[in-house]
Amino acid sequence: METANTLTVQQRTALLDTLQARFERNERLHPGIAWENVRAKLEADDGKLRSLFAMEKTGGQPDVVAYDHAADAYVFYDCAPESPAGRRNLCYDRAAWEARKRNKPEGNAVDAAAAMGIALLTEAQYRALQELGEFDVKTSSWIETPVEVRALGGALFCDRRFNRVFTFHNGAESYYASRGFRGSPLATRVPGRRRSSRPTGRRPRCARARRAS
Repeated sequence: METANTLTVQQRTALLDTLQARFERNERLHPGIAWENVRAKLEADDGKLRSLFAMEKTGGQPDVVAYDHAADAYVFYDCAPESPAGRRNLCYDRAAWEARKRNKPEGNAVDAAAAMGIALLTEAQYRALQELGEFDVKTSSWIETPVEVRALGGALFCDRRFNRVFTFHNGAESYYASRGFRGSPLATRVPGRRRSSRPTGRRPRCARARRAS
């Protein structure tokens, strides 16, 4: 799941075409945002393109969900209907992987995300995404787990069932064929611009998340 060091011209072109087609199909995710502006930002940010390429390659179907005015950046989340198929069967983090004595999974969600240049969605971000559609109605996704929960051996995941969004816990060492993770590209430095930041814990501006779903 590592991010490619560089993308070929063909890969960049194919990725941008794929992102544009998805952007135009899913206007409900980003009302009032123009693709031309998004594309201009992406073409100036190789790091973000590499992360989006990795998200696409692993089945995340990334799309724009907001514009972060403070960072002057467009926010992308994994918007696949179900948890990305290429990122399942992973325990939560490296400590959980190392603690598992038998039947270790191939890897863990936190390290896989870092290798792709993305971070797991927080609970607030996950719930904001669910305001834009219905996701994970058959699967579930690891989310960023608070330090105090992880210190006690647990990890959090979310899903959507019965038209409600649920947050659950598992032992961090657990892994399932129906659970992956959703993420958002980390901030990258673009020449001539201040460093942007992923809106950790903030809701996308184009949608308001309910306090409970």
